[in-house]
Amino acid sequence: MFKQWIAPLFFITVGAVIAAFALEEFLVPFTILDGGVVGISMIISQLSGLPLGILTIALNVPFMILGFKRLGIRFLIKAIYAMIVFSVFLGVFEDMKAVTEQEILVVVFGGVLLGVGVGLILRHGGCLDGTEIVAMFLSKNTEFSVGQIVLFFNIIIYGVAGFLFGPDRALYSLLTYFITSKIIDIVENGMEQGKSVMIITDHGKDIADAIYTQLGRTCTQMEGKGMVSNGKKTVLYCVITRVEVPAIKKIINDADVSAFMTISDVSEIVGNHIKKKKAPVHKKPAAPVKH
Repeated sequence: MFKQWIAPLFFITVGAVIAAFALEEFLVPFTILDGGVVGISMIISQLSGLPLGILTIALNVPFMILGFKRLGIRFLIKAIYAMIVFSVFLGVFEDMKAVTEQEILVVVFGGVLLGVGVGLILRHGGCLDGTEIVAMFLSKNTEFSVGQIVLFFNIIIYGVAGFLFGPDRALYSLLTYFITSKIIDIVENGMEQGKSVMIITDHGKDIADAIYTQLGRTCTQMEGKGMVSNGKKTVLYCVITRVEVPAIKKIINDADVSAFMTISDVSEIVGNHIKKKKAPVHKKPAAPVKH
């Protein structure tokens, strides 16, 4: 109960409050738009004077129905809860004075805070924007990824904003979007985001032992052959976190300065990826007792 509902709803609440604060105290006073449904709601609110919170909920309803069909009742409950909290605090912060009058500070800190808030909501199973739900459905039937489709939608929104409010508003909004997107990735995936490492070396055993001893990560060993040197090479593959990247670089430099290493992002890890400090101890079977 705590892991599935209480803790996620707490962090969704915190994220929704932070996101509402970022919009009302940084972005809205300067007509700097968020992307997706929230961005569309901001445009309509600026033109009509309707409350931003009510517009956000109303425009998201069709997308929530789609999300329920694809992601289930748990997603729907958390998404509706996030939107309600978000809308309530948009009203709470609406009459407060803007934090700063400097537009560059508005873009940077508004984007960072919005990214933190939305990232917390996404990390714990909620949602504030139905654009990604539509993008998931479109991605299944096209060659474009979810991120590319969302970016396409947002470019259209910022183009409309540029036409209505001036090109500088569109450019500020686009810059805010890039900052927010990066922060969302960091918050949603956390510092434990996986990195895959491939090492080509002549000292495979020494490096694998050092990685296991210092980081607690095991390596998969493969045999390779250099096309130029025509010599045998050891290829090691392992998965680490982003905070362990400097440590593994030091291990490689200390063990084999001629080693070749590539580091890539891992979008998802399926299966057992538990960090262990000690290797399992295999006891020898007891010798049979002779009578």
